[in-house]
Amino acid sequence: METVFDLAGLHRVISKWKSEGASIAFVPTMGNLHAGHYSLLERARELADKTVVSIFVNPIQFGKGEDYESYPSTLEADSNGLADNDLDLLFAPDLNQLYPGGVATDTRVEVPGLSDILCGRFRPGHFSGVATVVAKLLINVQPDIALFGEKDYQQLLVIRRVVTDLCMPVEVIGMPIVREADGLAMSSRNAYLNLKERNKAPLIYATLQRAAQRLRESPHQIPAIEAEGMKALESSGFKPEYFSVRRSENLAEPNALDKKLSILTAAWLGSARLIDNVKVLVDSQSESQ
Repeated sequence: METVFDLAGLHRVISKWKSEGASIAFVPTMGNLHAGHYSLLERARELADKTVVSIFVNPIQFGKGEDYESYPSTLEADSNGLADNDLDLLFAPDLNQLYPGGVATDTRVEVPGLSDILCGRFRPGHFSGVATVVAKLLINVQPDIALFGEKDYQQLLVIRRVVTDLCMPVEVIGMPIVREADGLAMSSRNAYLNLKERNKAPLIYATLQRAAQRLRESPHQIPAIEAEGMKALESSGFKPEYFSVRRSENLAEPNALDKKLSILTAAWLGSARLIDNVKVLVDSQSESQ
């Protein structure tokens, strides 16, 4: 595995691969890697000749009072893990490489509408930060394929919009959520949970599963299902921000004819903000009696 820390080094390696006709798959991360990240790398290795992972904690996707300063930094351990998983290139830039003009006045990429709902409502500016840094990385890595986990489902759709709207020649692939044995979606922020909170955290997935069953049985009862999900999380000690049924394709509010739906939630448990989602295929003609 080769590691580069600057854009010049990245461009040198990518240019060599391109001249050899190699296909490139890319997995952008903020580090503190877990099995979910490694599942993306495993799939990347299957799909392309060369694989690139970036590790960069992006300051402009963190809001005021969020955990940018305390976000776990584990570059040495991550580097060792990536080498053990046959990565070809690790790109680990510092702030000046990706924000040469400084974060205060740097150009921003905006995705209207999709960025303002669900997580975007509670984290204003977050998805502009995500869209901006991912656009910078895609421009410089020049991958044929980029892989993202579906736990951050809204983020995945934002990135797909960026690639489509900016006419980038990249295939964006969403990969299934990787879960702990008890159902908790793997996340770097799970490290913020104390033992009591960690034992409670799987209830977020259990609540989504119950809601999914209700939705399959009663697809015309969406407001009630959303209210029940919020109440269930609150009564279990979470502080939910939203519990919402949306159209999977674009996160629009569904109508009676939609069959491919997603249930998404974000909830605080102690100092950890947990997000999760499940997909639901419904028969619009079914309704429990």
